[in-house]
Amino acid sequence: MTELRTTHGWVVRTVTLDGIGKDLLELLPASGGHAWVRDGAGFVGWGEAARFTINGPERFSRAQRWWSEWCEQAIVDDQVAVRGSGPVAFASFTFDYGPQDSVVIVPAVVVGQRDGRTWLTTVETAGESLEPPADPARPTVSAPITWSAGARPVEHWARAVAEAIGRITAGELDKVVLARDVVAELPGPLDTAGLLGRMALAYPECWTFSVDGLVGATPELLVRRHGDRVTSRVLAGTVRRRGEESVDAARAAALLDSSKDLEEHEFAVHSVAEALATHCTDLDVPSAPHVLSLANVQHLATDVTGMLADGASALVLAASLHPTAAVCGTPTERAAALIRDLEGMDRGRYAGPVGWIDARGDGEFGIALRCAAVEDGPHGPATRLRLYAGCGIVAGSTADGEIAESEAKLDAVRRALQG
Repeated sequence: MTELRTTHGWVVRTVTLDGIGKDLLELLPASGGHAWVRDGAGFVGWGEAARFTINGPERFSRAQRWWSEWCEQAIVDDQVAVRGSGPVAFASFTFDYGPQDSVVIVPAVVVGQRDGRTWLTTVETAGESLEPPADPARPTVSAPITWSAGARPVEHWARAVAEAIGRITAGELDKVVLARDVVAELPGPLDTAGLLGRMALAYPECWTFSVDGLVGATPELLVRRHGDRVTSRVLAGTVRRRGEESVDAARAAALLDSSKDLEEHEFAVHSVAEALATHCTDLDVPSAPHVLSLANVQHLATDVTGMLADGASALVLAASLHPTAAVCGTPTERAAALIRDLEGMDRGRYAGPVGWIDARGDGEFGIALRCAAVEDGPHGPATRLRLYAGCGIVAGSTADGEIAESEAKLDAVRRALQG
């Protein structure tokens, strides 16, 4: 557990900005920035006023305590007073409680934009102003990207899928989500801001994010808290898009009629509704999913809403929901044990909650999907990225079908990397 700087002396100021005249993501430096943006609205930030890293099973509760104490001790001058103004932290949590760290970061500068309003939040201490960095030249990469297998070759992962299907058929559990990774090596530095911009353009329905080297565009909103209103979007059940309207329409209809995919989706919706019932009343759980069409895939989707009953923050709600059946399985404990037994890798922060929280407890957390973890390259200035994709395995699954689904999901970052 690590904390950089204490909160003593921090002054947080939020003021209204006139129109910035560009997309939020264009404000980011080439590397080192933080983002949570969907359809032009959200936040970008840079610099670090404070950081909290932690691992273990208490990572969520310790993070909430640290953030609450930080906000209590900060001096806040918030002239905007909307959701997301004042102190804001970006956070990214590991899927499991293994050795890798979760992180909460308070940027030195945050620009927020929503509903026609734009605002600037700065964090200063002891009279020191933390100014935005100069806009650097974007790094360029002329040599091709080198691709390699991740923790295990795809054929080994296929055998793990087959083993999982066997255990499900034997009645050990109902569903498990198995993930795989691939590695991309760039010959030079990564233009993170450029990558995020391309992903946001290709997937405007998704939440484009960057938190401490984890970058991506997730279609799945784990939870949003806006005052007393709570929302969660469940995705489970996927087919690849072919780019022909009639073909994709037929595949969407088949998805809505697929007993295998509907079963997988029902498990995920039930796990979310059950978790939210602990904190919410008036839950609205649609009886049937709709199809969410993205640039590369189509998903079965259900939006679950409720009214907050106990004042739980967005972070507390995210902790209650994680892991959902959409990224773990059913029953949760058996699925998690099978993932540790069969998957053959540490997911790190892939498939964990990622998003933001303000001092009021409002915030948004997605599930870190369609993403990559940025790693240092093995030779000089090279950059290595680890891309992830996961698939829900149920009784009707096949290894070949899950490989195809994982490839479709990996394409989200692959295509953005290749420009």
